[in-house]
Amino acid sequence: MENTQIRIDLAPLKTAVDAIRAEVGKIIVGQHQTIDLLLTALLADGHVLIEGVPGVAKTLTAKLLAKTLSVGFSRIQFTPDLMPSDVLGTSVFLPKTGDFVFRQGPIFSNLILIDEINRAPAKTQAALFEVMEERQVTNDGTTYYLDEPFMVLATQNPIEQEGTYRLPEAQLDRFLFKIVVGYPDAAAEVDILRGHHLRRNLSDALDAVDAILTAEQLATLRGQVHQVHVEDKLFDYIAQIVQATRANKSLYLGASPRASVALLNSAKALATLRGRDFITPEDVQELTAPVLRHRVLLSPEREMEGGTADEVISQLVQKIEVPR
Repeated sequence: MENTQIRIDLAPLKTAVDAIRAEVGKIIVGQHQTIDLLLTALLADGHVLIEGVPGVAKTLTAKLLAKTLSVGFSRIQFTPDLMPSDVLGTSVFLPKTGDFVFRQGPIFSNLILIDEINRAPAKTQAALFEVMEERQVTNDGTTYYLDEPFMVLATQNPIEQEGTYRLPEAQLDRFLFKIVVGYPDAAAEVDILRGHHLRRNLSDALDAVDAILTAEQLATLRGQVHQVHVEDKLFDYIAQIVQATRANKSLYLGASPRASVALLNSAKALATLRGRDFITPEDVQELTAPVLRHRVLLSPEREMEGGTADEVISQLVQKIEVPR
């Protein structure tokens, strides 16, 4: 599939993305796919769930991304005793005036890092439903709107089960991507050790990371992503992939229409990262796993066989004819 006509000047976007990669690369070694997916989600205006064992720099990578943006940043450590009001805010009575005033919680920022999101109970998880989808918080009948941009980066450990809670499907569906961070290879680990040896401390290294984009500049780049060209046959291709998850015997739960929209929006953002103002089937294929893996549930039989969502997604994509 070819489209050589360039309708959008992507030079500023490329300059910004390259600069962000360079700033994050001052500390993070490797993890190019993770960083590209985070940048894709940032341009596509979507939330990200980052999963990996402790020590693979999930939280650090999210903090570094936040440092490259001149926007508000808030970090919330989820714990089993965390209440919805600790996240969203609460009404406080003022004796002098006799009125209640809403005190905003830490969710009222631009980029939110939620560390170990699966440690909070269902009541607190449910408090995120409205704010993640509608970018607003309703308290005592009054709606408070969040400023743009608003992006949630959440981390979780897939191994530890003690003191954790399974995220509700409705909440998982609100994440654009689920990124799985693995161990570094031997060469990357040597570079990590070398970098750790040369740095005095991590705080100094974080201070050396410069902000690249303002909220206004990010909004402009997102506007360019929205203008990316999509051929009709690619709408059909995306729909066929998502529809296939609902008819696959290995899946107990298929993906919702929100997944189709997520696949489209993220493919448009990825295309701009690759320097194109049109999407290709390869863009869609590259993003099927991060977009769908947390939105589907394996059937009990497939789960007992030791199958994974990524394997099923890969198999169903291979069966669908690629448009050319």
